[in-house]
Amino acid sequence: MSKSPVHALSAGVIPVRFVDGESRYLLLRAYRYWDFPKGELEPGESPLSAALREVREETGLQGPVFRWGRGFHQTAPYARGKVARYYVAEYPEGAVRFGTNTRLGRPEHHEFRWCRVREARRLLGGRVSAALEWAAARLAAGPPPPDPG
Repeated sequence: MSKSPVHALSAGVIPVRFVDGESRYLLLRAYRYWDFPKGELEPGESPLSAALREVREETGLQGPVFRWGRGFHQTAPYARGKVARYYVAEYPEGAVRFGTNTRLGRPEHHEFRWCRVREARRLLGGRVSAALEWAAARLAAGPPPPDPG
């Protein structure tokens, strides 16, 4: 069986916030589909830079804390060879504010929720659920040891 070629890379962040010591994940809804903030890379942009830009543009959140390192989860190709790469970061402060997408003339998303993992599992589709499970496992394992360098 041949694999689909990768034609486009999207990058995003799985934003985490702790409420009373419990993790909450930020999900965004566009129509009936829930996902994490993400979007395609601009020319010359690194995946991590694109992921951070997308969070700022789509939610207004800034100041990510990469407590669990800068590793990522990448989906298998979907939608004509598109691949999504997700990083996980804590966003301890700031209110979510939808930015206006200049191509659409309106925000891309209709709703947001800071969800417990159980609710997030219920809302997310299979491809994005795998990213959530990866992030939840990273959180459960705790932060990586400091870099000795």
